[in-house]
Amino acid sequence: MKVEVRKPTKEEVDRIKAENWGIWTKEVSEFPWSYDEQETCLILEGEATASWEGGSVKFGKGDLVVFPVGLDCTWKITKPIRKYYKFG
Repeated sequence: MKVEVRKPTKEEVDRIKAENWGIWTKEVSEFPWSYDEQETCLILEGEATASWEGGSVKFGKGDLVVFPVGLDCTWKITKPIRKYYKFG
């Protein structure tokens, strides 16, 4: 599985804000998560690591992250997260 993490362009950030994606927040915690749809998110605050068999990725404020369909992972939030997100 490959999780994409990168810094978005200004145009991407503007589009995400214009499309009114949902906002999700979560305190420092650790939990399992499975993706039955692709999720794209823009991290507004915080820091976390997603780990799965064979890999892991760390992301934080300002990152655009794309989680693929079929990923089973464990989220470890080390600084409270606030993010825009969109499934599909």
